[in-house]
Amino acid sequence: MEPVTAAPGRSIRVLLVDDQNLVRMGFRMVLDAQEGIDVVGEAADGRMGIEMSHTLAPDVVLMDVRMPGMDGIAATRTIVEEHPQSRVIVLTTFDLDEYAFAALRAGASGFLLKDVGPAELVTSIRAVAGGDATISSRVSRRMLDLFSQRLPSGPRPRGDEAVAALTPREREILSAIAGGLTNTEIGEQMFVAESTVKTHVGRILMKLGLRDRVHAVIFAYENGLNGHHRSQPD
Repeated sequence: MEPVTAAPGRSIRVLLVDDQNLVRMGFRMVLDAQEGIDVVGEAADGRMGIEMSHTLAPDVVLMDVRMPGMDGIAATRTIVEEHPQSRVIVLTTFDLDEYAFAALRAGASGFLLKDVGPAELVTSIRAVAGGDATISSRVSRRMLDLFSQRLPSGPRPRGDEAVAALTPREREILSAIAGGLTNTEIGEQMFVAESTVKTHVGRILMKLGLRDRVHAVIFAYENGLNGHHRSQPD
């Protein structure tokens, strides 16, 4: 799926979905202080989040996982299916929350802890709005190790066939993505331009039939490509 990004010069529209008013208030205070980010609404549960996504068309939805009524997993699945222009970042209090991982399976583009620092929160929102994805560096490796084999995965190519279709450089970049590196960091490590890395990432996602780099991380862990490799020439 080609990511739909916010138009140049337009503020990133953010919808907050959390049943705790104080949590929403805290995120709003952080985001309202940021240039280029506009909190367009707040919802107290998943169903309300879906309804507000219909009317507000947010670029990014900050979605709590555990809420009364409709939880964040079901809401994420519906928003991703009905509003592909809206990207979802799931939030949780627990760094090993199986429900949050299920939300990634449902199509979320990111995973953050609720105690995330303001700088990381803003960076993650900007990354997701730009078509990238984010997983908290504190929890990505442990979460994927624990749950990648326990939760059902969606349709995708068989791992061995898909991996065989990747070039050595693409496998190396996929491994770096699984290690939590950004495109900039990968470019620096491999001595190539960030634009070249982005091109490789796009080809990897296309070949593997994956939605974004979060799901590329999951695929890498499931297929043993989460190690570190030495750089090879293109």
